[in-house]
Amino acid sequence: MDLAPEELQFLTIPDILRESISIPKRSPKTFYLITLSLIFPLSFAILAHSLFTHPLISQLQSPFNDPSQTSHEWTLLLLIQFLYLLFLFAFSLLSTAAAVFTVASLYTSKAVSFSSTLSAIPRVFKRLFLTFLWVTLLMILYNSLILLSLVLMILAIDTDNSLLLFLAILIVLTLFLVAHVYITALWHLASVVSVLEPVYGLAAMKKSYHLLKGRLRFAAVLVSAYLVACGVISGVFSVVVVHGGEDYGVFTRIVVGGFLVGLLVIVNLVGLLVQSVFYYVCKSYHHQGIDKSALHDHLGGYLGEYVPLKSSIQMENLDV
Repeated sequence: MDLAPEELQFLTIPDILRESISIPKRSPKTFYLITLSLIFPLSFAILAHSLFTHPLISQLQSPFNDPSQTSHEWTLLLLIQFLYLLFLFAFSLLSTAAAVFTVASLYTSKAVSFSSTLSAIPRVFKRLFLTFLWVTLLMILYNSLILLSLVLMILAIDTDNSLLLFLAILIVLTLFLVAHVYITALWHLASVVSVLEPVYGLAAMKKSYHLLKGRLRFAAVLVSAYLVACGVISGVFSVVVVHGGEDYGVFTRIVVGGFLVGLLVIVNLVGLLVQSVFYYVCKSYHHQGIDKSALHDHLGGYLGEYVPLKSSIQMENLDV
């Protein structure tokens, strides 16, 4: 990013997207290797796991299923789901760590290479993991409210209570359209904070909460666009590749599947770059400058380099 820190606050959503898309040009080899080794496996797993689970689910739902095979199929299904979630969790954090670290290194004019990024990931990963645990607790609460609302909806339908049904639907829509987008924005920004500032876990979430103030509309648009793009790609993949055996040939399904995986790779890469750029936009909006030399040393600390005692990474409220 060639703009001065104080100018970043004036970036619009199209500007943020353009800036994010231009970042890989500054170190194409590094981003190519990050995409190939981390983002591609993540994107492929997101789409392809249904190819393995769909046949098992179909067999379990079949009335002609052999009862002796049911336990085996359930065990296999649960094992696949567990391994998928574990893989998804690991590669999601690894991709985030790699992208945020590389973008920050470019921002501070620090030498960037794929090997240096890999060397930094283990220590960055620990901080992201602790932040993710707090996000998980928040998601458990969120899903509990969703479940409670669905129970209320069922009760309203059974009792023919139109008022209760309206309230239940309103709660579900609010939680899904507002809370889910907000939690996602909070999580993504907290992940960047966990890498670039000396805070993580609950402290990173609090920092993310304050950074989002005044730029929440931008965050909502960016997160919603990302979620919609991922939803459309997953939906088309499900219709054509997973369930399209009777309507589409093998060659068509392979071509469409490969295209959609590649498209999701691009969406995920741009999403990771956007959340990194958006962090600097929020910092600039709140007049919290970043000491590039201190950030340079902070990033070097992940690589085991000597970090001298100097000013904090943040220069809070420069206008005061």
